[in-house]
Amino acid sequence: MASGGLTCVKYITFFCNLLFALTGLLIFLVGGMVQLNYAHYSNFVSDHIWTAPIILMIVGAAVAIICFLGCCGALKESSCMILSFAILAVVIFLFEIGLSIAGYIKHSDLPHLMETQYNMTMKHYKEREDYRDAWTLLQTELDCCGTYGPNDWETIFPNKTLPAACCTIINLNEAKECTVVHAAQEGCLKRLLSILDSKTLILAGVVLAVAGIQLLTILFACCLYRSFRRSYDHV
Repeated sequence: MASGGLTCVKYITFFCNLLFALTGLLIFLVGGMVQLNYAHYSNFVSDHIWTAPIILMIVGAAVAIICFLGCCGALKESSCMILSFAILAVVIFLFEIGLSIAGYIKHSDLPHLMETQYNMTMKHYKEREDYRDAWTLLQTELDCCGTYGPNDWETIFPNKTLPAACCTIINLNEAKECTVVHAAQEGCLKRLLSILDSKTLILAGVVLAVAGIQLLTILFACCLYRSFRRSYDHV
């Protein structure tokens, strides 16, 4: 029979496991929201960076499954299940830390990577419909034009016209086509980078909060495992 202190630790660990599960749900939702709301900008960000939301969703699902093991172990007072949960939780925790470090390192290269993607999609703008659609959506939603400005389109539109998406409003008394005069003057690279930077700060805060809760849960799981082992040793 477990002592009063052991029972207390057991139920505290159970509730911490529920918090751990909520962190997994939070990670899954964050990854899903990024994928849902910004997937149409994937042409302007390199593929190995855009896999991050999918990885977050996988990690979130894995955390939820691991938490089920931890909750069962706490309620059944199974030292084997608790130890398995603690080991898997440490692995997930270290993976998240590694993912955060990799994300931070890649974030410093983001402007260069995005500039490369912008130039590549612009170069093949007239050849590929998906690139045309992507640029139309980008310039319409962000009210921007070109990579750094409307002059970037000169090599693609040598007659000095621009994609219609560069001009939100055209005065038909002055011109019938979109030109530099009526186009948005700010480049799309700066606009999209500012959006991604703001979301990065939110993600960093979420990761820190999640890491704190997960570390606390792992510590409680280790304490519970030791308590169970001591209890069985005295039997």
